[in-house]
Amino acid sequence: MQRPLAASLSAALALTAALALTACSTAAAPAPKDTRAPTVPAGVTATAGSASTVHVMWSAATDDRAVIGYAVYRDGRKVKDLPATTLMTDVVGLAPATRHRFAVRARDAAGNVSPPSAGVTATTLPAAAEDRTPPTAPTALRVTADGGRAATLRWSPARDDTRVTAYDVYQADTRVHTVPGTATTARLTGLRPGTAYAFTVRARDAAENSSPDSAPADLTTAPSPGAPPNTAPRDLTATAAEGEITLTWTPPETGAPVTRHELHLDGRFATTIIWGTDPPPGRATYTFSVQDPPGTRHTVSLRAQLPDGTWGDFSAPRTVTVR
Repeated sequence: MQRPLAASLSAALALTAALALTACSTAAAPAPKDTRAPTVPAGVTATAGSASTVHVMWSAATDDRAVIGYAVYRDGRKVKDLPATTLMTDVVGLAPATRHRFAVRARDAAGNVSPPSAGVTATTLPAAAEDRTPPTAPTALRVTADGGRAATLRWSPARDDTRVTAYDVYQADTRVHTVPGTATTARLTGLRPGTAYAFTVRARDAAENSSPDSAPADLTTAPSPGAPPNTAPRDLTATAAEGEITLTWTPPETGAPVTRHELHLDGRFATTIIWGTDPPPGRATYTFSVQDPPGTRHTVSLRAQLPDGTWGDFSAPRTVTVR
């Protein structure tokens, strides 16, 4: 009786070993090594903003996996490593009235690096006497949509006691574009369809003095085909008094009273504004307290709760300075 048991045990061990070998031999093969480099970044521009800075911008590269970052080169030497989400940077600490050549390379997670982009040149501005006077704010800012993913801004020039050297375009208090001081237009790409935006423009001089913001210009990009209409609150304004901020806006038309709005402060949920079953007619107003020191800047936006209980689109944001 023992021999069959031993034989069975040996057979079981042999079967286990065979299964283990089979499992090893049929395990998924490792993914092929990624040896393909990203495409070369296109559309590289370089604009001198002052006697010591140059603003470099480019269009996103593509990769068969994913681009994870960019390297910016000045005169053949790498000066910046940036994440894939960043498509512009300031190169600082340059000498006045000096010509430099800039290029950009993309890299992926496997360490593959694209060839350098076409080189572009920029010459820093001459050193000037001490200047502490900022330019005036640009005026008459207007924006027109170019489909659902691009827009063109136009404005009237600012004035400065020396000269305006650059205009910076901001979206939700974040700079998204820069053009030379001789330009009064800017084209923005990479926008999202069916989304509300608010843009402002600041003028800058050779001493890096920046003007106040222009009045904002709102834009809602065209929705994707078949997408529902935008449901963002409209015409949001934000004004500051001592220790408080007051918002006014027009609720979206949803076919039913809008009784709830969400307030987002600096991109994060802050509170829900509730009026019960009888919201105010026409323009709505809400005031909330702030404890930040004077001069603190905040970006505010709103969205409404729709009749089906979901939350609608965000309003165009507004930036406000605490008093």
